[in-house]
Amino acid sequence: MNNNTEKINEILNIFGDKSRKAYVRSFGCQLNVSDGEKIKGLLKKMGFSFTEDENSADLIIFNTCAVRESAEDRVFGIIGSMKKLKELNPSLIIGISGCMTAQGHVAEKIRKSYPQVDFVLGTSAINALPGLLLDCLRGRKFAADISEYDDFSETAEQVRENPFKASVPIMFGCNNFCTYCIVPYVRGRERSRMPQDIISEVTQLVNDGYKEIMLLGQNVNSYGNDLSGEMSFPQLLRELNDIDGDFIIRFMSSHPKDASQELIDAIFECEKVAKHLHLPVQSGSSEVLMRMNRRYSVEKYLDIVDSIRSRDPEFSLTTDLIVGFPDESDEEFRSTLELIKQVKYDNIYSFIYSKRSGTKAAEMHDAVSAEEKSCRMRELLELQREITTEHYKRFIGRKMRVLADDVSKKREGFLTGKSNEFIIVEFEGDKSLIGQFVDVEITDAMNWAVTGKIV
Repeated sequence: MNNNTEKINEILNIFGDKSRKAYVRSFGCQLNVSDGEKIKGLLKKMGFSFTEDENSADLIIFNTCAVRESAEDRVFGIIGSMKKLKELNPSLIIGISGCMTAQGHVAEKIRKSYPQVDFVLGTSAINALPGLLLDCLRGRKFAADISEYDDFSETAEQVRENPFKASVPIMFGCNNFCTYCIVPYVRGRERSRMPQDIISEVTQLVNDGYKEIMLLGQNVNSYGNDLSGEMSFPQLLRELNDIDGDFIIRFMSSHPKDASQELIDAIFECEKVAKHLHLPVQSGSSEVLMRMNRRYSVEKYLDIVDSIRSRDPEFSLTTDLIVGFPDESDEEFRSTLELIKQVKYDNIYSFIYSKRSGTKAAEMHDAVSAEEKSCRMRELLELQREITTEHYKRFIGRKMRVLADDVSKKREGFLTGKSNEFIIVEFEGDKSLIGQFVDVEITDAMNWAVTGKIV
């Protein structure tokens, strides 16, 4: 019997027949959401059920994000508001996990300034949760474990948020050290899971009826670099593609510096791999990319795009863009607009640069005003709206395979889902189709989605 099993049994004995409810809230990226599902899996073993109402909870865990300081400030505000709840319910246990807590100074700030918090849990220390919770139940005033572990919790049960879409982390950490990014400091260096563990997990998910598998990593393209050549990411895609079943494989994020021809070949040759690539460019200026330490030029990026579009001129591409990076000139910003026009992305995820303490970019001189950055963002979004509206028209008259996700929030009697190309599709249909693949003939295009009818 392993140590965690003993701790879990002791917690169950302390609770006895009393029911216990947990409120778990994850902020940030899909890796964080996946970590939250693992936290819930452990809590379930400890006898907890789950609630969406923090006021009725016996245990509250905030699984935090540290990508932007504004995200941290928001969490600190929420933690502060928990003081009143703790006063009303002194037996309430409050824990903080996630990327914020991986920073030693943040964990110390929580300990000193937020006495309502009972424990702090690091990003790779999820397995320490039973021990921390047991310490709290025994009367310890503050417990913490923010150590880095290589244990990927392969046997951990997850309480998944969705019954037909599953996220599967294939690696953790990042080696890239982009000057604006805190991730390598809070999630550590790249660590790849063993391929047989990933294949086994995905096989089980497909057998359990899951229809979409999202492979996650800070840079999935560098998967396997630490495994002595045992398996590359494109090879992993091919192995997963060979699993029997009707499902689709997606992945994010994909770093352009590691987007190889081998990867492009795998995308086109594997029928279960989505015909869509999210390829974050961040800027259309090679000079800005150099200041970001992205380690590719605009020309190198466009070579990848050309390689893809030479095989399918209408292949779906999406990207991330940062507007107003320190000292971004108007000319550099115009280069980003030109890139958008040239590539014709189906969608972009754009952000105004936000200074992040602990990163190199936070120390850079920046003469661009907040007002100017906002103006640039508006211009960029308007351009992308025009491109999307026009570009989506290429789908009219085509049949798209769609995984029905949910009922439409805009139109009665309609469902919404994502196509193979990662395009939002709305169509008339019964709720019984949710969680199934349907073929939809596209009849109209908007600037955020396409609409059609089931074939």
